[in-house]
Amino acid sequence: MKREEKQQVISDLAAVFKSAGLVVVALNKGLTASETKDLRRAVRADGASYRVAKNRLAKLALAGTPCESLADLLVGPTNIAYSADEIAAARAVVKLAKDNDKLVVVGGIMKGARIDAAKVAMIAALPTLDGIRGTLIGLLQAPAGQLARVTKAYADKAA
Repeated sequence: MKREEKQQVISDLAAVFKSAGLVVVALNKGLTASETKDLRRAVRADGASYRVAKNRLAKLALAGTPCESLADLLVGPTNIAYSADEIAAARAVVKLAKDNDKLVVVGGIMKGARIDAAKVAMIAALPTLDGIRGTLIGLLQAPAGQLARVTKAYADKAA
C-alpha cells in the first residue's frame, strides 16, 4: 500500500471514529472469505458498517478521537463495526458471533465511553427504536380503548 493510500485510510477511519455513535471491535479467528462477505452483508442489512483495517493504521486514526481508548483492543486480526445508531452495530456483530465461533466480540466504545463484550451483548439485546415506538403507541392507546369498551358495555347494559 502506498503512502497516499495509507493516509487516505487513516483519514477515513478517523472520520468514522469521530462520527460513530457505536464502534464494536471483534477478533477474526479464521473467517473465510465467504464468511466475511456474509458478515459484511448482514452488518449492512442491520444499518451498520463493517471494516477490516490494519491495526497500525487504525491506531493512528484513533489518535485525537473520542474512541482513542480502543487502541489496546486492536491486537491480532480485528474487525471494526460501527454505526451512527447506538444499537445497530452491536446487534449485527453479536448476532453473527453467536452463529460463528470464529468471530469474537472483544469490546467497543459508545459515545466516548468504553464498553466490554458483555455490555456490547447487552446493548445488542435492546429493542429497536421502531419497537420502542410501537410499545409506546400501544401503551398510549390502551387506556382509550379500555374507556371505549367500558362505555359501550355500560350503554349496552342500560339499553
